[in-house]
Amino acid sequence: MGQAFCCVQVDQSNVAIREQFGKFDEVLEPGCHCLPWFLGSQLAGQLSLRVQQLDVRCETKTKDNVFVTVVASVQYRALAEKASDAFYKLSNTRAQIQAYVFDVIRASVPKLELDSTFEQKNEIAKAVEEELEKAMSAYGYEIVQTLITDIEPDEHVKRAMNEINAASRMRLAASEKAEAEKILQIKRAEGEAESKYLGGLGIARQRQAIVDGLRDSVLAFSVNVPGTSAKDVMDMILVTQYFDTMKEIGASSKSSSVFIPHGPGAVRDIASQIREGLLQAEAASN
Repeated sequence: MGQAFCCVQVDQSNVAIREQFGKFDEVLEPGCHCLPWFLGSQLAGQLSLRVQQLDVRCETKTKDNVFVTVVASVQYRALAEKASDAFYKLSNTRAQIQAYVFDVIRASVPKLELDSTFEQKNEIAKAVEEELEKAMSAYGYEIVQTLITDIEPDEHVKRAMNEINAASRMRLAASEKAEAEKILQIKRAEGEAESKYLGGLGIARQRQAIVDGLRDSVLAFSVNVPGTSAKDVMDMILVTQYFDTMKEIGASSKSSSVFIPHGPGAVRDIASQIREGLLQAEAASN
């Protein structure tokens, strides 16, 4: 309808290409323009100035012979001041950009090993952007940004990498667990040693107290009962302790003691053995 009245509308963020008798005449800015068709003027087409994105998937091989798929996202737009070049010089802009992306990626990735490819993806993106900027500026396009959004190794390689990572983490966990058990055993041994040391001190002090008590008892009995010897006092103490022990064993309902043949006369034999041992030890020391 606008053509019938020699008028044409150009939308915002677009430019239009006007031709006269088939030859480029002018770039029309957004707005309403007069196109006298009877003078040979016509609208060849419109060109968007908006930023567009092209996702390119490129399969290539790394230096260590691993096939990967590199996904690159190229953001580009046509330049208003070079709209005629962008409209006339390229018939398929997206195919042209894709070809340059393939060329740069397949020239850069084979120089890197797989791990380095992941580490240097920003450098790869920068190389693609620089190459595209040089090539596409001649055609009236600006490369806004280039991103390497994904690097996908072969499925078998991904599984192997995950298994290597899992094995490494399990080895580290086993090492940490062994170290923790080692520390626990050391602390347990130190605690047992300290416990035995303190137990030994307690036993030594207990025996010392028994010896001191026996000595005081013998001395007190000898003073209070004239005519008794130390031997008589020791015999009496041993008999007393013997009956006290028998009383405690008999008073317990859950006693598991095993008795051997014995009698009160056996106490005298025990006392004799103790005295003989002390005398032999004294003789040996002299």
